[in-house]
This record gives sequence, structure tokens and C-alpha cells, in this order.
Amino acid sequence: MAKRMPHNVRMGEASLPPPSQTRKASVIPIAEQRHRALLPRVPTHTHPANGLLADALGRPLRDLRISVTDRCNFRCSYCMPKEVFDRDYAFLPQTSLLSFEEITRLARVFASHGVKKIRLTGGEPTLRKHLDVLVGMLAELRGADGEPLDLTLTTNGSLLTKKAKALAEAGLKRITVSLDALDDAIFQRMNDVEFPVADVLAGIDAALAAGLSPVKVNMVVKRGTNDGEILPMARWFREHYGGAVVLRFIEYMDVGETNGWRMDHVLPSRELIERIGSVYPLQPISAQTDGETAERWRYADGGGEIGVISSVTQAFCRDCNRARLSTEGKLYLCLFATQGHDLRHLLREATASDEQIGGALADIWTQRSDRYSELRSAGVAPTAERKVEMHYIGG
Repeated sequence: MAKRMPHNVRMGEASLPPPSQTRKASVIPIAEQRHRALLPRVPTHTHPANGLLADALGRPLRDLRISVTDRCNFRCSYCMPKEVFDRDYAFLPQTSLLSFEEITRLARVFASHGVKKIRLTGGEPTLRKHLDVLVGMLAELRGADGEPLDLTLTTNGSLLTKKAKALAEAGLKRITVSLDALDDAIFQRMNDVEFPVADVLAGIDAALAAGLSPVKVNMVVKRGTNDGEILPMARWFREHYGGAVVLRFIEYMDVGETNGWRMDHVLPSRELIERIGSVYPLQPISAQTDGETAERWRYADGGGEIGVISSVTQAFCRDCNRARLSTEGKLYLCLFATQGHDLRHLLREATASDEQIGGALADIWTQRSDRYSELRSAGVAPTAERKVEMHYIGG
């Protein structure tokens, strides 16, 4: 277990970095949200670890997204805009991050309560040193049904040529690569670090060669920025990869507080499907699993499939079975959450047993009623509190 840290937290809120580390006023609110968390309650009577845990709306716990780092080598405007996340931004110190042993221990508890799928995220998860070691540890876990977990990862693809083989050999099953354009000028403007498209495509090839198939490629569509790339992306991936790569289009979301989101920047999935279907006729496909976020479509001529994630125009809160664990051990119940639950406190300060951690998890999940996107779509103003940033808890 990692070395225990001094506990200077009052009511579950860690102290902010010193002023020298937060020179820009715009950074301070983000830091406040990052550290803000509730201390979990360990109930006297624990919920049985039988995989049947359900929240207040009857939604099971099936999917756990684990952020392994809050750092990224891209500065995409919809996630980590450079004007905020610059050289003065105070990222989390290494000592704050969960160790691989702590991550694995928490993942084991989550699996006992119903989690079947673990997705490693960031920031950019491949920046975490020896990530393949963590993958190997997680690959040994089993769900409440005794089956291996579905272990996957989301990445910007920048380091896949170096790491895909080791990750696959360690037990990673599948991979999702973020790519927002094929045009180099547009893509480099969006990632804001002049990273070329060719290197991401090389990473996709490396993932396929390593056996991480099918690869999913996610494109966040922002009207007026990269929506002209929809057809070029569809054409490229259908012609070059066919069914080996599934291209998915994601509506531009109002995550966090730094991306300047506006509704008129959203291109509805309905319009996107019409654009593609006018050139390549599409047929709908039924969902493969409960809680699946992507609506699936196949090319009528058999040229593979695409997906659309309509998180703004067609909220899927009612089927959401995902929990998110931040890189420093905060549990978030929604991508648009304003507050987390400090599970790291149970590991380090409270030195709780697995049964006690499981009891705290059950206590938190059974009270969950989050449905931010549904409320937004219904015109009900969500909370005025600042939302946590996406890079901190993963997409």
C-alpha cells in the first residue's frame, strides 16, 4: 500500500496549492472543484457484495472509468484549453495519485458490486509510467459472476506506436482513440500542440497489429470547427479499415467550466446521420448491451458501422450505469458532477477493510439520482455549482 499522506483536510476538503502555484485567477475555481469531496460514510450494516447494487432510479453499477493521470500532452479546446491549462497550472503531485495497488483494490471492490467493464482514462492515460503493469493487475480481477472484466482504454493515440503491444500483452482487450479530424491543419488547431494526424493513424495501426480489435475512434463534433470533416472521416475509415475500426461521432458537450460551451456549437446527431446517409445509406443496429451510450448504424452496402453519442440532444441518463474514479481516488457519479466522494480517505487515513469500502460504495451508489443531461434537455436549469473538469475524471 502506498505511503500514507499527512491529513490536512477539514470536512473532506484538501487545502489548495500555495498562491505561487495558482498565479492565474482562472485556475483557482478549477482547483477548488478538484479537491472538493465528501468523506464517505461507512454504514453499520453493509450491502451484500452480490453484483445486484442499484441506485435510486434502479440503475445498476456496471461500468467503472478510472482516471490514472490528470495530465495530457494535448490541449484540446473542448477539454483542456491552453489558456487555462498552461505552464503555470498546478497538476496533482505524484503523491496524491492512487498507486496501482490502491487502484486495483478499489476496482476489486467495485467488481464485487456489479462492475463488468473498466475503462482506463485520463488526462492521457498512456502518460502514466508502467501503465501495462496496472493493466496486468486489473486483468487478474473477476466480476461478481466470476468472469474476467472487460478491460479497455481511451487515448489520444499519441503513444500507441510505443505502447500498444505491451498493453495488449498485459491483458488490455480493446481501445478507443480520439481523433477529431483528418485534415492536419484542423486537427492541429484542435489539439493545439501541432500533433500530426499521421501519428495518430500510426497508433491505430499499432493497436490493430497488437490485436486490440475492433478499435473505436471517437470524433467530437463542434459545429463551425470540424463538422466539415464528418464525411472525410467516414469515407477514410470505411475504405481503409472496414469493420476493424468503428467510427463514433460525439456531440460537443458542456462538460467542466473551461471550454466555452454554447448550444449553437452542437451539431445534433440526427443531422450528422442525414449528412452521412445522403452519401452512404445507413441502417440502424440494435444495442449490444444495456446502458450502451452509442446509437449504432451500419452501412447498407456492408462497409462497416458507425456510432453516434447524442449526449446533448438525446440524453441517456435513465440507462447510465457508469461510475468515475478520479486519479486521486474521488468517486464521481456523473460526468457533470460538482462534487466527489473521497475513497482515498478510506484507503489511507481510515485504513478501512474491503468490506467497509464496499459498504461505503453501496451507501453512495444507492442514493445516486444524477440525471444532469435529462434535466438540461427538459429546460430545467441544472445546479449553479461549478462542474468538475473532464480531464480530471475522464470522458
